[in-house]
Amino acid sequence: MDKDMMKKMADTIRFLALDMIQEANSGHPGAPLGLADIATVLSSHVRINPKNPKWLNRDRIVFSGGHATGLIYSLLYLWGYDISMEDLKNFRQYGSNTPGHPEFGHTPGVEITTGPLGQGVANAVGMAIAAKYMSNLLNTANAKLIDHHVYCLCGDGDLEEGVSYEACALAGRHELDNLIMIYDSNHITIEGDTSIAWNENVRLRFEAQNWDVIEIDGHNYEDIDAALAWAKNRKKPVLIIANTIIAKGSCHFEGDPHSHGAPLGVEEIECSKEKAGFPRDKKFYVPEDVLARFRCMVEKGEMYEKEWKKLLLELPFKEQNEMLEKLENPDFDSIEWPEFEEGSMVATRDSNGKILNAIAKALPGFLGGSADLAPSNKTYLHNMGDFPNGKNLHFGIREHAMGAISNGIAAYGLLMPFNATFFVFSDYQKPAVRIAALSKLKNFFVWTHDSIGVGEDGPTHQPIEHLSQFRALPQFYVFRPADASENVECWKSALKLENPCAFVLSRQKLKTLKKSRDFGEPAKGGYVIKRREKATVTLVATGSEVMLALQAGCHLEERGIMANVVSMPCMELFLDQPKDYRDEVIDPNTKTLAIEAASGLEWYRFADDVLCIENRFGASGKADVIFKEYGFTIENIIKRVENLINT
Repeated sequence: MDKDMMKKMADTIRFLALDMIQEANSGHPGAPLGLADIATVLSSHVRINPKNPKWLNRDRIVFSGGHATGLIYSLLYLWGYDISMEDLKNFRQYGSNTPGHPEFGHTPGVEITTGPLGQGVANAVGMAIAAKYMSNLLNTANAKLIDHHVYCLCGDGDLEEGVSYEACALAGRHELDNLIMIYDSNHITIEGDTSIAWNENVRLRFEAQNWDVIEIDGHNYEDIDAALAWAKNRKKPVLIIANTIIAKGSCHFEGDPHSHGAPLGVEEIECSKEKAGFPRDKKFYVPEDVLARFRCMVEKGEMYEKEWKKLLLELPFKEQNEMLEKLENPDFDSIEWPEFEEGSMVATRDSNGKILNAIAKALPGFLGGSADLAPSNKTYLHNMGDFPNGKNLHFGIREHAMGAISNGIAAYGLLMPFNATFFVFSDYQKPAVRIAALSKLKNFFVWTHDSIGVGEDGPTHQPIEHLSQFRALPQFYVFRPADASENVECWKSALKLENPCAFVLSRQKLKTLKKSRDFGEPAKGGYVIKRREKATVTLVATGSEVMLALQAGCHLEERGIMANVVSMPCMELFLDQPKDYRDEVIDPNTKTLAIEAASGLEWYRFADDVLCIENRFGASGKADVIFKEYGFTIENIIKRVENLINT
């Protein structure tokens, strides 16, 4: 190992990062400088193909500390991904290929969107789970199509976040030997030394979680190299505790918390370059011999993929190729959707359980599980086994990690995960849901016990503001079906979307409505479930309140008031439709009353009045009693409609 060349390569990363941050006058220099030595050695260990960032058997590299983008983009450029020097110079600028934190699907080579600390750790666990599941589908004793590693670079902040503890405990439980986590232990946070808020023994914590742990000098190239070689041959997940110095290589900021989140300044950068033997006044300088060393990654990557494709062609059994085809091109038409008898009483959580089983039976890439609530969520996949040999994932009581792990599975490629909990506990998942939406990950969130209909468990378990919160999230589709049959149609729509989706489902039984509905319309998010001639009122509802709206419509007709009734299982899909369709469903010439057992703020974009839960939480009691006390009655709807048409 040529230590002088390694240092020159590491310093190139350092100064590219510093120049990017200074040019943008914004960014985080401390972490890139501290991690540059590790990144340089890692370059000789990872198997990737920069010319094909989506090669299935590539190693995954997750930068959980997403603020270290100066390091990330420098590496991706040097490795030969489709990132130019001009992209580096446009760091953090509007419309650039190099945003302030890494974004999946935006910058080639970025495996997952990170930024909120700890999420990347759980994402990496998800990717390792995905790889294990894929290897069980595709590998034989003589042909291993999936045999790569997942690397995660994290810092003190990541490991202080509780989501990392949840995820790493699950990784240890399943002995994910394909997962290598490199902990940049510089003992610095924004406020100062980590000891002001944190003094736990990280080594013992991870060993207690069934990880193998090694501690090294994160600036010693031989130590780093030996640790990575050792880690790749362990039978458990590995934590490499790399003791580093934040802002390593700078003139005056080594070990200084102020280096975390602000440019170091021109004079400091020039001083640091001169100290390392680099041209003082050259910006974005990459020595030719350094670039040649890093760009070997392209040639090696193409060789790795070529060997893999050769293996694919030489497979002794055709089943592996057939399975790969099914994963790459899921056949949604092969799903044998369950049917539900008109008039039958079925909670949408129950119908959803049958739907999940039908999808999982047909699609090998569909898998998932619950946060220890499968009997209540109805999410167990019967006769399909448990991970790692089957499709059922037991996340334990870990909603926060479950969402982020599922994101990692979705980002891995070819797999469509679902995860489940009570709707009120979606609060624990919000950061992961937001990242899923931002990244357009095909991840399905199943949230049952959807309203005050939960009943006796009371306000701690009755979601109120949650529908409004998630409907406000861009690029996210929330489905709240009115009955079992509409639930089927919602899933048909959701599977075709390239976005994350949520299914918000009832605990209480709902009557299965007439099959005569035109189910081409639910695919548009909202449709007229009952149309009346010369209607002057439109009642819009979702979920369990649709039946109430239908009943109220009949009573209004007896009073001479004609009301159309609209079911809107997915507001986001409805808003995607052209205005003429929306006006056909919600006639602008009618007065509109929206009905939903939630906070209901978003309904005012459609409605003249909203029957919702205003400025209060739920209550403990029988569901039918609570609905009545909160005004969800035929009589109250009639009163609200009469007030509307008389104003």
